Amino acid sequence: MSLLSKTRWTVTPQYRNTSVGNEFSSLEKVLSLPIIGNPVTNDSESTVFRHTVDGEVFYVKRFHATKGLRSWLGKSRLRGEWHNLKLFDRLGIPAAKLAAYGEERFLTHAGRGALITVALPNTKDLGTMAGMKDIQLEDQVWMDKVVAKVADYARKLHAYNFAHNDFKWRNILVNDNLEDPGVFMIDCPTGQRWFGPFLKYRIIKDLACLDKVGKYQLTRTQRLRFFKLYRQIDRLTAKDKKMIRRIVAFFEGRE
Repeated sequence: MSLLSKTRWTVTPQYRNTSVGNEFSSLEKVLSLPIIGNPVTNDSESTVFRHTVDGEVFYVKRFHATKGLRSWLGKSRLRGEWHNLKLFDRLGIPAAKLAAYGEERFLTHAGRGALITVALPNTKDLGTMAGMKDIQLEDQVWMDKVVAKVADYARKLHAYNFAHNDFKWRNILVNDNLEDPGVFMIDCPTGQRWFGPFLKYRIIKDLACLDKVGKYQLTRTQRLRFFKLYRQIDRLTAKDKKMIRRIVAFFEGRE
């Protein structure tokens, strides 16, 4: 390791001095973990795979290369992801829980890194469910509960001047609780706070990303209910109607 490089690694308090903490005790150890079976995802920048310790399942995300200006200035994608998971927790938004995380840095450049999250049992992402035409999405009572929770999460993020930037159905997990479905946020490496017109644009983009699939999976009544819950209103104003038009038109000509 170069004298100019530094590795910062953190095991979260819950797992310190445990067998899990020992398994994920350093970045080098995590980078050397074997991948058993097929990885969940694998691209030029990162690899995600499942790893089990004492019967508990974790998702290990290893970054073996970094790209773009973000890797030199400010937060890398990896750093952004763990910062945002912590933010979700502070805002009371259910999300994947961190077990360990860290990265190498060479001066201002981010190098290799890893992030380990605790697997959420019995969950599926809404994007996959939509693609498979999962019959559960046709349960209006169940779906109304999911819609209400997503609207609440979106409102909390935007009230904090934070935009997800990839607010898609595939980045929302739901569990199999039919009475009170758990809804969890995952995979948000590029979300950040914005202000002024930049924030307004990003908010519209977030809501348009949700509606991109929502318009095919939800009824008009459900979509309108989502918006009213998000805005915490009972009746639309002229301003609300203008906002809806911007959301609906956002991806026109780009699909």
